[in-house]
Amino acid sequence: MLYRLARAGFFQLDAEKAHDLAIENFKRFTGTPLDLLYRQQLPERPVECMGLTFRNPVGLAAGLDKNGECIEAFDAMGFGFVEVGTVTPRAQPGNDKPRLFRLVDAEGIINRMGFNNQGVDHLVENVKKANFSCVLGINIGKNKDTPIEKGAEDYLVCMEKVYPYAGYIAVNISSPNTPDLRSLQYGSALNELLSELKQKQLALAEEFQKYVPLALKIAPDLSDDEIAQICDSLLKHNIDGVIATNTTLDRSIVEGMKHANEVGGLSGRPIQSRSTEVVRLLSQLLKDRIPVIGVGGVDSYVAAKEKMMAGAQLVQVYSGFIYHGPKLVRDIVKNL
Repeated sequence: MLYRLARAGFFQLDAEKAHDLAIENFKRFTGTPLDLLYRQQLPERPVECMGLTFRNPVGLAAGLDKNGECIEAFDAMGFGFVEVGTVTPRAQPGNDKPRLFRLVDAEGIINRMGFNNQGVDHLVENVKKANFSCVLGINIGKNKDTPIEKGAEDYLVCMEKVYPYAGYIAVNISSPNTPDLRSLQYGSALNELLSELKQKQLALAEEFQKYVPLALKIAPDLSDDEIAQICDSLLKHNIDGVIATNTTLDRSIVEGMKHANEVGGLSGRPIQSRSTEVVRLLSQLLKDRIPVIGVGGVDSYVAAKEKMMAGAQLVQVYSGFIYHGPKLVRDIVKNL
């Protein structure tokens, strides 16, 4: 009830202004009695995945806390893991505003943010100051003005800087809002990137005496053959996990709705079925050799369970959290 009242107020605001206000409030409430507004005590539902122990399988997807400003607040909500970012080597403003739109009737969101963030060094300082008990994922990307043929350099810079502080590292090559980024999902470009990332991972593991898993985040707008090729590359380079999926460019389900023609990636309930299809195909192809993290339209216990029945070991929420609040995490975890 409390979240419904808050949501009614936030939804009167421009979507990005509402997001920024929520982040500021979470920062302000952390460590004060006001965090009781969202703090939850949830039952333990431990899951072993990528060599890590997650206290429950429900995580916050990347994009909500790009700069790692509210890790403690999301930890207090009971998430089993929190993924911050996407972060780039250098700070960048992202795409022009407006760039975030709600499709309320469909419980969807379209964004064309463009990896707006304050840079990897800023994020690392925030992580170092935070006190939390959940697993922390750090999602890395490339700067918009870095040529795609030099994109691997940006990922390696971010990886080296976040490695000591991450529970796992997510590699985002599937956002539709950075020019040419999705081309890294194919063929030799993907194999070259994964090879360099794996070499760096092993070198950093030796340096820090700590193995930090790598997970690749892929798009839903891939053919079955393209997904099969990605699976071959993941296995070839011993990547530790795959996150399925990022946002979609497909508008068929929301055609005719307000904001449906906005440029950007669509998330939330409209992507639920396609995301689950990709999770199922990945699971069939990988045969438990690499774990799958399901994200896309997880807005209820049933939606989360569908992802798990399709083969996901963990699930993440984003749009569902915007529409339903911390109660969504509680509803999923308590019913597992």
